[in-house]
Amino acid sequence: MRKLSIAIDGPAGAGKSSVSKILASRLGYAYLDTGAMYRAVAYEALKKGLTDPAEITAMTKALDMEVKPGMDAMHVIVDGEDVTPFIRTPEVSGHVSEVSAIGGVRTAMVAIQRRQAEKGGIVLDGRDIGTTVLPKADVKIFLTASVHTRALRRFKELEAQHPELSLEDIEADVAKRDYMDSHREISPLKQAEDAILLDNGDLTLEGTAEAMIAICEKKFPGFSR
Repeated sequence: MRKLSIAIDGPAGAGKSSVSKILASRLGYAYLDTGAMYRAVAYEALKKGLTDPAEITAMTKALDMEVKPGMDAMHVIVDGEDVTPFIRTPEVSGHVSEVSAIGGVRTAMVAIQRRQAEKGGIVLDGRDIGTTVLPKADVKIFLTASVHTRALRRFKELEAQHPELSLEDIEADVAKRDYMDSHREISPLKQAEDAILLDNGDLTLEGTAEAMIAICEKKFPGFSR
């Protein structure tokens, strides 16, 4: 059985990255965190003080970006520097939707993502993988949960390092990001017509990965053996 390409889409806080890492590890596949790539661009734009879309596009095209997918982690190297430790801050999170909506930025990132995925045996997650990046992916899953559930997950992740943030603040930010991601002009967040909807509000990460494997098995019996 050939190795599959698996596209996982969904809103912020659904656990896409964490579950994708578990799924890739279980299957012996590579994992490509597409969101981390856009976060790296947002980080570089913030660092350089850029806000104009044309300037951010020009900067993105000039970046020497390398992604190193692995079984359980992915590093983003920009101009020779591993920026992975700096792209999960609240400041970057607050700007990534705006940056990722820029057409030139998406064109550059999608080209890298497609090259990584063309051989199969890979799990990609993001917001437009099944609709734009890999419209012919073998398996497409749309992962979601309620705004409150996703905000609570994010709050638990951030409360130790950012005690100034309240659950209400994060819930408002998640709702705002949902709106921005689903209403952007280019590649908006939406469930692909042939994607399977999976609500993991009551599932653990391991349970979500198990549910995803079951979805793949249903479409490709024996694929994981």
